[in-house]
Amino acid sequence: MADYVLQLKNINKYFGKNHVIKNVNMNFKKGDFVTFLGPSGCGKTTILRMIAGFYEPDDGEILLNNRNIERVPPYDRNAAMVFQEYALFPHMSVYENVSYGLQVRHLLKAEIDQKVKKALELMQLQGMENRYPNQMSGGQQQRVAVARALVMDPEILLLDEPLSNLDAKLRESVRVELRDIQRRMGLSTIYVTHDQSEALSMSDCIVVLKDGVVHQAGTPQEVYFEPETAFVADFIGTTNLLKVNGTGSHEVEYRNVTIRTDKDVRPGETYFISIRPECTGLSETPVQGKVNVKATIFNKMFLGEKVRYFVHDGADKEWIVDVFDPGRKLVQGEVYVNFPDEKAWLIKG
Repeated sequence: MADYVLQLKNINKYFGKNHVIKNVNMNFKKGDFVTFLGPSGCGKTTILRMIAGFYEPDDGEILLNNRNIERVPPYDRNAAMVFQEYALFPHMSVYENVSYGLQVRHLLKAEIDQKVKKALELMQLQGMENRYPNQMSGGQQQRVAVARALVMDPEILLLDEPLSNLDAKLRESVRVELRDIQRRMGLSTIYVTHDQSEALSMSDCIVVLKDGVVHQAGTPQEVYFEPETAFVADFIGTTNLLKVNGTGSHEVEYRNVTIRTDKDVRPGETYFISIRPECTGLSETPVQGKVNVKATIFNKMFLGEKVRYFVHDGADKEWIVDVFDPGRKLVQGEVYVNFPDEKAWLIKG
């Protein structure tokens, strides 16, 4: 049996008559960095707050290291949460903010000093112990908020869009540092974000949600290249999502073009095919050994390392095709979109 730090079993949550979290079941391995990803209002933060103890589920169980915690108050869960707004005490110094939770636990001063020093070193905040939040940049305040969480030696760290208030360049550098610290500490972490690049670059596991339902949980590579639903395929990155019909046990058809798949399909049933733009190419004539769909280019964007083409096929379907290392010559007019069969991922229903 896997070593799980956290388990959610049949979790449901209602706000009035609104069923916001619907029968969620998830297991989280110790030491993993797990990201909740989905559109606004999908339930990411609601689940995080139930794990932290700020909301109680209406149904189901939450187990932290095999201990039921769904009715345990937040201060008894040993699950530290970092909020989007940081929630630092403005009248307290950095040292006082970071040490506050330890003082509430009535630890000895020497032990508090040692733990605070270690947390500040981890977050590169040495020498800032006496500063106040209003004397610090947004990035520094974010580090203080994380240090305040880490100093409590939590069984699980919960992060609710903690980088959203930072500018793009700072956000990228801080997320690299945060992931590095998490790996070195082996700290089980759940991270909420709407930023797909953050989720793909930081995570051991991504949980994709929509309308309170988990559509898929898997590695970044799995959710990107092997989406389980049409929503996941369309939401994660950019894809060409085609509606196709089954014609044989391992074949589907799109506009009289046959696409082979290693999955069983039923003749006459409707499926979806997901093909990433970087897995496609353009040619003036059909390419032997590949699937070829006739289309017409109607727009293009030169992006330096690649050209992104927008094309229409005869079914008025818009395709996106990325051609890397394009040189100076740009393709135009009527073309064939081509791709290998194995790059087309079949989605059932």
